[in-house]
Amino acid sequence: MDFVVDASHPALPGHFPGNPIVPGVVLLDHVIEAIEAAHGPLSSMRLPQVKFLQPLLPGERARVELDGAGGRWKFRVLRGGTLLASGEVAGGAE
Repeated sequence: MDFVVDASHPALPGHFPGNPIVPGVVLLDHVIEAIEAAHGPLSSMRLPQVKFLQPLLPGERARVELDGAGGRWKFRVLRGGTLLASGEVAGGAE
């Protein structure tokens, strides 16, 4: 799933003033959105492992890649060929 975080996103003014980067929680929101689009709504979840490696700037295109099923997914968030974040989501379906 590809996505772009618009420069008008409400989380950007405070993260960081004058030099905005997309907060990690916004990246994770796109990861959850991708999981739910492919597997249905999650009633609960936990993130046993998450690493943020590179920043994403407003307006840049990124992609979520998922691997897994049955309540456990590994994810990667990439900008082109650059790994921005990776980790694991464990959750239950509604």
